[in-house]
Amino acid sequence: MSATVLAGHPRVALAGNPNAGKTSIFNRLTGSSQKVGNYPGVTVERHSGTLKLPGGGRCEVFDIPGTYSLSARSAEEQIACQAILGLPPYEAPELVVVVIDATQLLRNLYLTLQILEAGARVVIALNMVDLVASGGARIDHERLAQELGVPVVPVSGLRGEGISELASAIEASLAGAVPASAPVRWVATDELEADIAAVRDGLPTSWGDTDGSRGRALALWSLLSIDPDDELLAIPDALRELVGERRDLATSAGREIEAEVIQARYDWIDAHGAPLLSLPTEARRTLTDRLDAVLLHPLVGFALFLFVMGLVFQSLFSWADPMIGGIEALFGLVGEQAAATLPEGIFRDFVTEGLIAGVGGVVVFLPQILLLFLFIGLMEDSGYMARVAFLMDRVMRALGLHGRAFVPMLSGYACAIPAIMATRTMERRRDRMITMMVVPFMSCSARLPVYTLIIAALFDPNATVLGFVPVPSLLMIAMYLFSTAVALIAAGVLGRTLFKGPSVPLILELPPYRVPQLGSVIRMMWSRGSLFLREAGGVILVCTIALWMLLSFPNSEQISADFEARRATAEAELTGSELDAQLSTLAAAESGAQLQHSYGARLGHAIEPVIEPLGYDWKMGVGLIGAFAAREVFVSTMGVVYGVGGDVDEESSSLRDKLRDERYPDGRRVYTPLVGLSLMVFFALACQCMSTLAAVYRETKSWGWTVFLFAYMTGLAWIASFAVYQGGRMLGFE
Repeated sequence: MSATVLAGHPRVALAGNPNAGKTSIFNRLTGSSQKVGNYPGVTVERHSGTLKLPGGGRCEVFDIPGTYSLSARSAEEQIACQAILGLPPYEAPELVVVVIDATQLLRNLYLTLQILEAGARVVIALNMVDLVASGGARIDHERLAQELGVPVVPVSGLRGEGISELASAIEASLAGAVPASAPVRWVATDELEADIAAVRDGLPTSWGDTDGSRGRALALWSLLSIDPDDELLAIPDALRELVGERRDLATSAGREIEAEVIQARYDWIDAHGAPLLSLPTEARRTLTDRLDAVLLHPLVGFALFLFVMGLVFQSLFSWADPMIGGIEALFGLVGEQAAATLPEGIFRDFVTEGLIAGVGGVVVFLPQILLLFLFIGLMEDSGYMARVAFLMDRVMRALGLHGRAFVPMLSGYACAIPAIMATRTMERRRDRMITMMVVPFMSCSARLPVYTLIIAALFDPNATVLGFVPVPSLLMIAMYLFSTAVALIAAGVLGRTLFKGPSVPLILELPPYRVPQLGSVIRMMWSRGSLFLREAGGVILVCTIALWMLLSFPNSEQISADFEARRATAEAELTGSELDAQLSTLAAAESGAQLQHSYGARLGHAIEPVIEPLGYDWKMGVGLIGAFAAREVFVSTMGVVYGVGGDVDEESSSLRDKLRDERYPDGRRVYTPLVGLSLMVFFALACQCMSTLAAVYRETKSWGWTVFLFAYMTGLAWIASFAVYQGGRMLGFE
């Protein structure tokens, strides 16, 4: 029997509340066979793996997004219901393993009750029984199995206890040795039964069989989930209208459908579940209680939180630097070897400057992404992430967000790409979208070389404010404060306009503190990193190559011939170090001349009328175009434009001198402190980073939102820079 049933690799869904230990159980069951993808049509991750059963068979286990109930307001919660009930585009699983947090038994039973009501075949994994026992409590799991009519297996995902027994229970249920449970029924009023019947009759035929317990469950889901403010996808208009009519009828009669259903379910849970839990006669002060007294303290807790966030920020900003430098050095070495091996020509330039540089431009983000998700994984696994959201909720609520938005925004100081990916920790699509739309405002590390070059070139290093505050340092701090203020204001505006919605309070469970499972954290890090390389990395690579072509073509034969003649003259007249220096100077000058002949330069001239009111000329326009590869590329692009070499960094004085000495035909300086301030404001606000745009597209799967982000940030940057430059001129500044 077992071999026949299990030959087709039946599907087993793993469901449970957030923080119930579902991921730990999933990792224990599937080991190293895990795969990560996305649910069809959305960016919600779908983890799956193969479970080897004791009898020799196999089954596919897939992890359903954590949810407190099957009633849904967001697309992620909708997926949980669709995956369990087998609504299109998902197939119904043969078995649902419900992971219950034994320390929160009664609350976790609510989701269990809903799954049982749908007529699903269920096995319950009663997790964290070791924590219950350590607290002096006891759960009668055998009696719980009798009450629910399904197998209940005590397990500890952290220690790996009971996993083999759980696998045996899964095998027995799939093989039919354990009968499917009868739906647990609570008593509904006649009015509520009429609502359920009316909605069940209006369920779409594409949802499959709507008779019996499944149809009743779908009708209840519709009544509790569909409303004008939900984020649910693919709900037929006719069903929305029907649910609205039943809600209106109930309201006019002084009834509240949601309250009736929830109360009835919890009445059943209190009557049948509460007697199964034996509590100690004396309440014990747990380690979690003692830690929370410190970590949730309004002053001490916030100070410790700032320390932790500073540690995260330091890791992304500084600790990743050696790894980033190593990757850049490695790809630089590969590029040099390719240049030495391949014959001179356009193909060699494509391989070295386009392909190898493009791949390096993708991989260089990996250290920051891995470090960010290492910290996020450790904070989530330990239970501290919920405390972070709790602490920051009061501040973020004023902007229409909640506390979970703070971590992605803070990590945006290092790099917007991992910060955008970190928005996945937020449940509501509205909150994720707002956060993604404002994270790129945070002054990332790529802006630092641009700020440094402009401040060092155009502002007096000895100037002070109030006699002791250095102007360069003050400007640097001001740019970071300015970008943060704009991000917060933008979040508030977007939350009240494009993403207008009800202010939903942050409702979360503060789980007990646990020792993080390093294996799970590392697997999560690698899955996120590999996902970035596969999806966002491909877009970045294509854009990098396209940008290289834009700045490299067309190649003027006349310019090449002129510089070849100058090189020949230098080789005839000079020797030794003088010749090397002259050849290097000529190579840089030729690169600059060819760049000024390129399509990129033509674009620079084309956009000059648009950027001229900001104080920029066409050469700065070329720099802005080059900065799309990465903001810091502005520095090296300007170095090529001015013929001081392509390897310019912030410590080089040659480019600074060029910028200071650049003049218009009438003798006016091109680069003034006012122009520099306008340029820094533009870089602070504009979305000058195709990697960020690629990450946004990866998360939203929408070119519309990606284009919107680019357009509104660039438009805001133009307006702000225009106000700075033209306002400064009106006040008499240069």
